[in-house]
Amino acid sequence: MHPAVAVAASYVSGSFPSAWIAGKWSGVDLRAHGSGNLGATNVLRVLGPRIGAAVFLADIAKGAVPVYFMAPMTGTSSHTFALVQVLCGAAAILGHARPVFLGFAKGGKGVATACGVFLALAPLQTAFALLTFAVVVLASGYVSLASLAASLGLTVALAASFGLASFQFSVGVLTLLFVVFTHRANIGRLGVGTEFRFEKSARLGIVPSLAMGLLVIVAASVWLATRVH
Repeated sequence: MHPAVAVAASYVSGSFPSAWIAGKWSGVDLRAHGSGNLGATNVLRVLGPRIGAAVFLADIAKGAVPVYFMAPMTGTSSHTFALVQVLCGAAAILGHARPVFLGFAKGGKGVATACGVFLALAPLQTAFALLTFAVVVLASGYVSLASLAASLGLTVALAASFGLASFQFSVGVLTLLFVVFTHRANIGRLGVGTEFRFEKSARLGIVPSLAMGLLVIVAASVWLATRVH
């Protein structure tokens, strides 16, 4: 398979509108309910945890499949294979954000799909990012805050494992910037106290929750750096 074909197929994979389909089956247009976002968080908010979890796993698969299966089908050399993997992953995330099946209209924010991409690229580092996500969301009740913390945690974990000059760290930084950009409205609402919050899981405020997430990031990074060196 030509790399360009793999990248295009990855975009199509990322475009699979799992949240929209879940809403359609439930008789709900998610674009008119909750945050209006076609992501797993809004599905969880509007349709409940069972359907939300299914959409979350589907969105992860949309990122993992292109990197894990489509990129190797290109048969590229070891020197260019990592680049093809990253391009396939980026195309999948873009497809999730602007799905072709919905006329390139606004989709999701790309966090779950990016998680799938990095599960295929760097599974151990991604596992620590998911742990950071779980700690922050359980402590604060804010999924957006947890997504931002997990993206930062992943970037730091990649730096600890592969170094600041590594290709992996550069991709992590770009992903972090993308997540911050897609969550810019959420950041504004966090600042003024109007961001949606899952009250049942909320125990702490923003600063203590971030501090707990930071502890996870630091501990994971020290451990990863020790393993490398």
